[in-house]
Amino acid sequence: MKLLIIGHNYPEPTTTAAGRRMMQLMQMFDEEGYEITFGTTASKSQYSADLEALGIQIVSIELNAPSFDIFISELNPSVVLFDRYVSEEQFGWRVAEQSPNALRILDTEDLHFLRKARQEAFKNEAEAGEVSLLTETAKRELASIFRSDLSIIISEVEMDLLYTRFKLPKELLYYLPFLEAAISEEEKNTLPKFEERKHFMTIGNFQHAPNLDAVLYLKKELWPGIKKQLPHAELHIYGAYAPQQVLELHNEKEGFLIKGWAKDVDEVMQQAKICLAPLRFGAGLKGKLIDAMRNGTPSVTTRIGAEGLHGNLPYAGEVQDATEEFIKACVHLYAEEKDWQQAQENGFQIIATRFQKKAFSEAFKLKLKNLQQNLEGHRELNFIGRILEHQSMKATKYMSKWIEEKNKP
Repeated sequence: MKLLIIGHNYPEPTTTAAGRRMMQLMQMFDEEGYEITFGTTASKSQYSADLEALGIQIVSIELNAPSFDIFISELNPSVVLFDRYVSEEQFGWRVAEQSPNALRILDTEDLHFLRKARQEAFKNEAEAGEVSLLTETAKRELASIFRSDLSIIISEVEMDLLYTRFKLPKELLYYLPFLEAAISEEEKNTLPKFEERKHFMTIGNFQHAPNLDAVLYLKKELWPGIKKQLPHAELHIYGAYAPQQVLELHNEKEGFLIKGWAKDVDEVMQQAKICLAPLRFGAGLKGKLIDAMRNGTPSVTTRIGAEGLHGNLPYAGEVQDATEEFIKACVHLYAEEKDWQQAQENGFQIIATRFQKKAFSEAFKLKLKNLQQNLEGHRELNFIGRILEHQSMKATKYMSKWIEEKNKP
């Protein structure tokens, strides 16, 4: 069996939750015995995972080039996984033409149209509930979901949105969150205790707009209030691709320390007493908060940050949106050992109950087998997807524009 992943970027598991997520998916397919090929138009960075060391073939592919048609025909993959909807837009139709029997899976990472709509609403200072989802991005992303045989959704909240608001067929969607290993009692006991930890931390790739906004929010409004009540505390800020405006925020007197990229996330998480994630817009699941739970580090975040993480279980820390309440929660959790320990235990429980790799991966592998055995029947049920693949959807528009150009003097 062969898997072709068409990557939007090279996975960077130490800088982005999306990169870590992609590594988890590749590991799952590897366990099933798939030969994995990773194709991308992107270039490697200093943070890119060494896929070749893992036995994964890397192929550079071109946009708008017939060379891809030749490549995929020769590869003849069993499954093609598109990394985000833009990859499906660019290459999905070529895959459908050259490898019609390949199962086409879209990994949404998070719903881009939801994240962008929330960002726009925040920028315009709109009230909660005034987020307009009927955007061009939504049309494109939903069309990509319809064209795919299966779309992986990382958050229960986003699953519900697609079901209830947009009426997508359930057979096209599959809930697959982060896949975490069980945390043993021995591992829990080796984690640093309350009295062994100090300071606050936050982490996130600065190319991701919600992370940049969170750090600016911390600097201007949150950290001054926290520092006033906890004068000996520091805030350690980690993340790759920090722009100059972030580097200039470094201030040792204020205890606001820009630390740059963290090579070992677990190490910096375990040193800290509290993880902060004051995210004011975004979508999907927040990998930094999963990391915090794994490392026994309680967190203070917003409703956006905690979305999809804890379900009906108590959160692994505090969830507050208002500035003053957020500051109060930080100070309280930092000082109260009993509440800190309970928050830590809540995190362990969330991981054990909601993100166990074994429970999700086995069910997903069975889903893939069932789809591959009945792919034709599955596609017959998704007639809207076949309509969206029809050449006439854009043919008249572009024929008209071609004639228009041709008739210009």
